[in-house]
Amino acid sequence: MKTCDKITHGSLALFNQFGERNMTTNHLAANLNISPGNLYYHFRNKEDIIRSIFDLYECHLDAGFQPFQPNQLSMDLLVSYFDTMFETVWKFRFMYNNLPDILSRDDELARRYQQTQKEALARSCAILRGLRDGGILAIEDEQIQPLADTMRMIACFWIDYKQTHTHKEPVTKAFLYEGLLRVIMLFKAHATQQHMTIFIRLELHYQALLNSYKTISVGDSAIAV
Repeated sequence: MKTCDKITHGSLALFNQFGERNMTTNHLAANLNISPGNLYYHFRNKEDIIRSIFDLYECHLDAGFQPFQPNQLSMDLLVSYFDTMFETVWKFRFMYNNLPDILSRDDELARRYQQTQKEALARSCAILRGLRDGGILAIEDEQIQPLADTMRMIACFWIDYKQTHTHKEPVTKAFLYEGLLRVIMLFKAHATQQHMTIFIRLELHYQALLNSYKTISVGDSAIAV
């Protein structure tokens, strides 16, 4: 792996583990076993590193949210969409955990984020129209964008919402699956009667995953899994 890629991927892991606000470039260099000079050779500052991580974020979204044809619809396809939503928030959770602050420090990144979200909203709307045209959802045209936007709002701000109401509870996979189940709840509210079982199966699938990642209590201690 090239040094710049090592810094990008390593910084992503460290930001997720310790929080972006708690990691300086010196912290990053020390944890990545490179000299500060070597880090600065590839990146001018921490904002530069975050922009490089954002490149990964954009690629992840592009690969995971592709439109489909109605005759391609399957349980596996829907699971892949929800998995992508979950994996995006999990893989880049440091960003979702501190999004307003990160964007306020970097106008260039804020513009990129807004454009990326605009494109993601358009893809989400196309997917919802495909589900409507395939008879899976009963939804009017004027409802499609607000529904897609509400889904995006839950994905982007679920971490902040939960931590505000739980005194900064550590972000675990169980934590995020709770948010994903809220999104499925929205889909169920618009599901046609003949396809309601699809979303019930999805709900059971992700509830089982949530249960598997819940905190396991051992005596008086708790271990997050």
